[in-house]
Amino acid sequence: MKRRELLRAGILGGAAAATLRPSIASADNHELDPELTPAQNGVDASNELTGPGWKPLFLDEHQNETLIVLSDLMIPATDTPGAKEALANRFIDLLLAAEKSDAQRAFLDSLSYLDGESMRRYKRAFRYLGREDQDDLLASMAYPRSSSPWTGEGSKPDVGHAHFEKLKQRIATAYYSSEIGTRALGWDGAFAHGPYKGCEHPEGNHK
Repeated sequence: MKRRELLRAGILGGAAAATLRPSIASADNHELDPELTPAQNGVDASNELTGPGWKPLFLDEHQNETLIVLSDLMIPATDTPGAKEALANRFIDLLLAAEKSDAQRAFLDSLSYLDGESMRRYKRAFRYLGREDQDDLLASMAYPRSSSPWTGEGSKPDVGHAHFEKLKQRIATAYYSSEIGTRALGWDGAFAHGPYKGCEHPEGNHK
């Protein structure tokens, strides 16, 4: 099975946080199978997304920095941490590394459209704009154009809004899948199933 298929299988199976590079040494120093993910090799890599040495698996440096800026604008920190603090960009990068080429291309197309509009209007890439210009550009894409019954203006598909929605959905999903996001929704850190207890009967007495 190809590396990408293994990654995808691990993530979609609920192992997203542990599906990282196979270069991590296992606790008992057993040799790792390079064709398997760390999770499949029995390695707990759940903390690598938050590590200081983290590097994108799929996005390049500019794309990753643009995504950080965008996520911070869409879900900023208020009385709770925002998408930047939740490392939404890292989770998105991890998922993209495991997805099929069509999904990868669709995300990059939306990110490129944002930069393209920024260059067309302001002659600078989106990440380098001032906050006011970033807000203005996003506001122009956030709402679909209303069609005019007289001129027909706006009756065509609103490409900019479609790209905005795709990016927003990715960021919101990453944020509300994180511990920070779930706590913002009211989660108190307790697991619904509670602790698993073993048999408490005296030995040999299971009545």
